Amino acid sequence: MSATQEHRSLLGRRTVVAAVGAAGAAAALTACGGSDGSNGSGGSDSVQQPGSGGEQQGGAVLAATADIPEGGGVVFAAQKVVVTQPKPGEFKAFSSTCTHQGCAVKDVSAGMITCPCHNSTFDAATGSPTGGPATQPLPAREITVEGDAIRLA
Repeated sequence: MSATQEHRSLLGRRTVVAAVGAAGAAAALTACGGSDGSNGSGGSDSVQQPGSGGEQQGGAVLAATADIPEGGGVVFAAQKVVVTQPKPGEFKAFSSTCTHQGCAVKDVSAGMITCPCHNSTFDAATGSPTGGPATQPLPAREITVEGDAIRLA
């Protein structure tokens, strides 16, 4: 084999290895809780996409109070926040990133926030873990309620 043919052969192998590596990395990210915008459950939760529920800037309206079900909540994927209403008129907000391995929580119902990756559950009123492998609470996020508007601070 000539030096030119050997060089072409090596370049071809490198291209294939690089392409396979990139495809594998993309598949791993998707399988590990990538945000696909679906909530994957039939609960009373909702996952909001960018552009819905107001601007993404701090202080912009995130949702109306009527959008957050009592005893449940709504996950705002673009803002990485989950807003809950544990009691009538009481609104709480937490990071939507599970403290176990960083997956996005998806389901909020019956007073529980659930992560679909390993079924960790968190109390919708406090963010404290109630089951599964997660041992740390979801960090609280600051919101303000003005009239019927919920704003992310």
